[in-house]
Amino acid sequence: QVQLVESGGGLVQAGGSLKLSCAASGRSFSYNAMGWFRQAPGKEREFVAAIHWNGLYTYYTDSVKGRFTIGRDNAKNTVHLQMNDLKPADTAVYYCAGYSSSDYVSQALPNYWGQGTQVIVSS
Repeated sequence: QVQLVESGGGLVQAGGSLKLSCAASGRSFSYNAMGWFRQAPGKEREFVAAIHWNGLYTYYTDSVKGRFTIGRDNAKNTVHLQMNDLKPADTAVYYCAGYSSSDYVSQALPNYWGQGTQVIVSS
């Protein structure tokens, strides 16, 4: 059974940092693109960041560029999201996602989802 398990969420003050981690099990994602999405209360789930299988290319939604960094460790089958200079607008449940493709394709929907981890940024 394929599982993506997120960790690292929590409550932080505006301007603070959090690092989210996602551990995959049940299959290797070493040759698959990975990503992060988020869903704020009352809003649709939105794309946050993605990374190619080899880590050489990354993609971000405009609102997090320069503040968030996605990375991966294929040997550990993990992906992370370093979030700096957090803002109240970043408050959401963050979901780890796995793609069937090796390279991230814009607008593509993931094939695998984690259960999510809550991030709350207080002002």
